[in-house]
Amino acid sequence: MADHSTTEHESPMDYAQHEATYAGFIKGSKIVGGAIIVLLVLMAVFLVH
Repeated sequence: MADHSTTEHESPMDYAQHEATYAGFIKGSKIVGGAIIVLLVLMAVFLVH
């Protein structure tokens, strides 16, 4: 069987990298949300008679 008497802990979380990733996610979400709104407005203008 495996020896579980010693535990290895991972290194502490890199908060700077975490915050950078989160900021990128928020920025991307805003861009995609804006693109969807523009698309819907353009569809309303050109496809509705």
